[in-house]
Amino acid sequence: MVRAPKNDGVPVKLDVTSADSSSPPVSPPRPPAKPDLKGDRLNLLLLILLYTIQGVPFGFTVTALPIIMQSKKVVSYEDQALFSLVLWPTNMKLFWAPLVDSIYVQCIGRRKSWLIPVQYLMGAILLFSASYINDWLPEAGKPNLMVLTFVFFGLNFLAATQNIVIDGWALTMLKKSNVGYSSACSSSGFAIGIMLGSVVPVLLTSEDFCSKYLSRIITTSPGGVTTLERYLFVWGILCIAITSLIGIFKKEKDNRLEENHIQLTIVQNYKLVWDILKLPSIRVLIIALITMKVGFSAMRSSLAYLKLVDVGVPKDDIMVLTSAMFAVKILTPIVVSKYTSGTKPMSVCMNVIPIRLLWGFAYVLLIYITPFLIKRDDGTINIPMYYYLILGLITAINEALLYIMSVAAAAFFFRISDSRFGGTYMTLLNTASNLGMVWSASFGLKVMDFLTFSKCSSDPQNNNCSTVDLKSMCGKNGGDCVTVVDGYYVEIVLSAVIGFAWYFVFKNKLIKFQTESSSRWLVYSSKSGTDNVKASSSVD
Repeated sequence: MVRAPKNDGVPVKLDVTSADSSSPPVSPPRPPAKPDLKGDRLNLLLLILLYTIQGVPFGFTVTALPIIMQSKKVVSYEDQALFSLVLWPTNMKLFWAPLVDSIYVQCIGRRKSWLIPVQYLMGAILLFSASYINDWLPEAGKPNLMVLTFVFFGLNFLAATQNIVIDGWALTMLKKSNVGYSSACSSSGFAIGIMLGSVVPVLLTSEDFCSKYLSRIITTSPGGVTTLERYLFVWGILCIAITSLIGIFKKEKDNRLEENHIQLTIVQNYKLVWDILKLPSIRVLIIALITMKVGFSAMRSSLAYLKLVDVGVPKDDIMVLTSAMFAVKILTPIVVSKYTSGTKPMSVCMNVIPIRLLWGFAYVLLIYITPFLIKRDDGTINIPMYYYLILGLITAINEALLYIMSVAAAAFFFRISDSRFGGTYMTLLNTASNLGMVWSASFGLKVMDFLTFSKCSSDPQNNNCSTVDLKSMCGKNGGDCVTVVDGYYVEIVLSAVIGFAWYFVFKNKLIKFQTESSSRWLVYSSKSGTDNVKASSSVD
């Protein structure tokens, strides 16, 4: 097992110059080699498959389970906030990425040493979940939120680790001229995985959807074409089978034979992160990224979907709309790339922020008038086609604005990242951005119930009616919980105010960053401080 590079070979030093010295000479760029897919087509398919495996748990935990739980009418937004903690491992990869790069068994392979046990564990958790999912998520009664959160937190932790492994393996699995295709494999594979993890378990387990759309094609049974138990079981078997085939038939290149191979030790990698964080501009940027999403905490499409399910829109139709939005997610980065690939991508991001803050009120208006548009006088639900067209248009524009912001911010990250440590640099910035999204989403769900005020129509003493027990007690007394103040609308207004305050504080700072010298983003080791970063050949 390799724990850190030994120094029995000739060490290769990274020439890191001090900040007060002249800039190191820059070698002339080599002309890029033309892509040649000969010999790499199967590798590309393998990468797509591996990224798909990673996307399935993400789609299942981000979209499918929250919608399924919300449709049971026994889960509060505070419960949803607890379950949203399962997303945190995806945004904390920086803490253990150096371990994945540094510890491995040479005879198995640097990446396969992690991929095989990680994916076997993912398959085992899926099979275990299949056996108990009906107990954790019963047809009647409240789900076991603590167990669901714990189990799927572990599954997402493994998926996040698998992502570190595959990102690193793609750089050596493909020829150097074809490495650029790895990003396409990542995007397409992850999107496919999210679709399979979100759309399939919701729609194919829905009796209403299957009888409405699939009854003419296949014979449906009560409860839908499949069940969550069968779905998890099939994916568990597939994950184990695919991992076994990779372990037997896919050979990994010996990393010691790579040209100019160097490897930083674990300590050096962690120290490098700290050196980046000590840069003044980086500190401002990190603060901006972590707080950037607070203004959009109540304006996410997924939260709007939960509100629409509450007022009567079928969850099956929501999932159909979610599936259609994948087209927007794929096309938007392509359309805006000519604007975000220039010298001022952050200006594009800043220009979109106020538009998206205001566009959140389109959801407010639609959710408010939805009960009047879809319900008849007798209380039955009849959703006209024009309603879905309006909802689709609002959602498509919101998703497009979101992806313009994301693509522009990522383009800025690429511009400022120190190419000598590009992986660590990019991981750090992406982690800060994702962390800002996750904590603001959890916070938004958490305060939703706090800002909601309701009362029981048959019990004047019950002026809260915010918990499942109080709602049940009100129903037993023959009353209904009447919402006096909907926390969703209050939070939308507060989020917009916070968002515009953030915009005016950070706008000029972030735009100015684009015009600053690239030296402000480079990491230097002081001659009087720490030693220059060293890297030596990895040995068995």
